Amino acid sequence: MTSTFILGDRAVSSDTLQTRAAQAAAGLHEAGVGPGDTVAWLLRNDIPIFEATAAIQLLGASVVPVNWHFSAEEVAYVIQDSGAKALIVHADLLAKVTAELSSDLLVLVVPTPKPIATAYNLDTELCKAPAGAHIWSHWLEQYEPRREPAPRAPTRMLYTSGTTGRPKGVKREPPTEEQTKRVQARARTVMGHHPGMRTIVCGPAYHAAPNSYANLAVAFGATIVLQPRFNAEEFLALIEQHKITGMFMAPIMFVRLLRLPDETRQRYDLSSLQHIIIAGATCPPNVKRDMIEWWGPIIHEFYGSTESGLITHCDSAQALGHPGTAGKPVESATVRIYREDGTEAAVNEPGEVFMQSSDNPDFTYHNDPEKRRSIDRDGLITNGDVGYFDEEGFLYICDRVRDMVISGGVNIYPAEIEAAILDFPGVRDCAVFGIPDDEFGEAVAALIEPQAGRSIGETDLRAHLGKHLAKYKVPRLIEFRRNLPREDTGKIFKRKLREPYWAKAGRKI
Repeated sequence: MTSTFILGDRAVSSDTLQTRAAQAAAGLHEAGVGPGDTVAWLLRNDIPIFEATAAIQLLGASVVPVNWHFSAEEVAYVIQDSGAKALIVHADLLAKVTAELSSDLLVLVVPTPKPIATAYNLDTELCKAPAGAHIWSHWLEQYEPRREPAPRAPTRMLYTSGTTGRPKGVKREPPTEEQTKRVQARARTVMGHHPGMRTIVCGPAYHAAPNSYANLAVAFGATIVLQPRFNAEEFLALIEQHKITGMFMAPIMFVRLLRLPDETRQRYDLSSLQHIIIAGATCPPNVKRDMIEWWGPIIHEFYGSTESGLITHCDSAQALGHPGTAGKPVESATVRIYREDGTEAAVNEPGEVFMQSSDNPDFTYHNDPEKRRSIDRDGLITNGDVGYFDEEGFLYICDRVRDMVISGGVNIYPAEIEAAILDFPGVRDCAVFGIPDDEFGEAVAALIEPQAGRSIGETDLRAHLGKHLAKYKVPRLIEFRRNLPREDTGKIFKRKLREPYWAKAGRKI
């Protein structure tokens, strides 16, 4: 089946893309990339993502998508930790990471196209490849397409942060043929994939869910429209223009769509839509209800993670009948709720959620097998979520064992932010946690205890954090406090600090 990839007024067929991918594979092979190796890309939503991914897989190597929101330090860590032999990168993103890259790394530069430059208001000079750079298109066109049979390729090695704050690469063996068939079947029933589908990649393609959704869509001969940056009204216009049938979305996108004026929402023909799937954060019941009222009973939700894959599914009727549920486990998934003592929780009793899906090969954390063992119980793994099953077998996620903040569907780990704050002069201790936010679900807050006799300037602290952290990790709220409450062990009592913010919002922490 033939797919088409669209960005702005540029359209590329899958035949053309596959030829370019085979040329790039020949070039990467010449550079020493082979089975078991890794190649990273640092790209905004652009067609070369699919070219690079296909090329890397033709060599039996692992694709490493890198979060372009990361600081230069974070990008360098992922590239080094993954052992990437090459990096494909947009020109405007290269500028901020050049100083952190190894001199022997093959760097292939994609000039940042106009639709992306416009969406992010980028300097046009910054969007050009620097002098002497290997320009992606020019570089691959030097090679004849590689014709050798492709070895079985492993799945992408996606990096997801752990509670220590350092990103961890989720590494899997290649899937079996049976697992590939089951994943594609799940794509039909849960994700809504079908031959000839038309979709928009409206979330960042480095993220696990949009990436998986888009790559599966290619196998169904999809028309794939790339939106460089989510803009609610532009998104509606793209649905009408391209007669979109479905897509993956994050709950925050629903929030932004619902905030559009009624006359704007009614201006666009959305009758082509057939199946919408959301994940990444729990969708507030009222938001989901309002979207179902607007778009009809085509809203679906799943729960899972990069490590576990897809675990539960909830359709519109179930969402309306069981507000707040994450759905029921799909047939390939096992989910258990455990008490702190290791015994299974009863119905309606919250506990830590452990899960496993037979659709995916098992995984380890690259260079950190002990971390992998630490989240395992009886062959199941945990994200650190707290949840419960009701009498009908519906799963509800209600809390988190760990301190992770989910803001706009993005996982943010306080330990990393706390380490950066503690590195600032004059800080005695700090606590970072999530507080309610109407738009993002949660926002990052930092309460900081200065050293005795010291004062700390918030502007200087923010500048310091901006050098070491991605922008979205810098706390939205910073407050300075004396004598932060502590447990008997001396550890800061975060729950006491969080409670007033959530109580004021009428939400449980």
